Amino acid sequence: MTSRVTFVSPAPSPSLRQARFYDGDSVEEAGAARARAAAGSLPVPARVVLSPSARCRQTAAALGLDGGVAATELGGLGVGRWRGQTLDEVGAAEPEAVGRWLTDPDWAGHGGESVRDVCERVGRWLDGVRDTDGRTVAVVEPEVVRAAMVAVLELPLAAFWRLDVPPLAATELSGRSGRWNVRLGRPL
Repeated sequence: MTSRVTFVSPAPSPSLRQARFYDGDSVEEAGAARARAAAGSLPVPARVVLSPSARCRQTAAALGLDGGVAATELGGLGVGRWRGQTLDEVGAAEPEAVGRWLTDPDWAGHGGESVRDVCERVGRWLDGVRDTDGRTVAVVEPEVVRAAMVAVLELPLAAFWRLDVPPLAATELSGRSGRWNVRLGRPL
């Protein structure tokens, strides 16, 4: 039995373009149009799951992935009090904190969660679907894709920040016999 999971990152939103910590904004119309144009390019899934964010719900809808279920385990990295601020703003106000956040995978001084926490959370979700039959399409925040790659490839946590996930890219996993294989970043 082979389980297949295709992670799709959301269409761009203003927060992505502004390097702002996601605050619930909607996808841009141009990104939604790109997603609509890509509808039908994904394999037909047995299951559709989503990060519980507006931009992931909107991207899934534009891709024609109806009936998706929000999975809290696949939520984006919680950034606590930084939510809605730009990285430049936070860097100016709390330079030591940003430095620590980018170098210490256990740090969660912003009141959210650590990189380790999100990687473990996503890894547990993957463990739960690895031996299920059929295909899952998961429209998820970019940090969820990063966390999945760290988990399945058993990368050091420091690699989390070295993985770029462009908007509307598909990253595919196939799992069986207790392990995953990865096909990286196919554009939609």
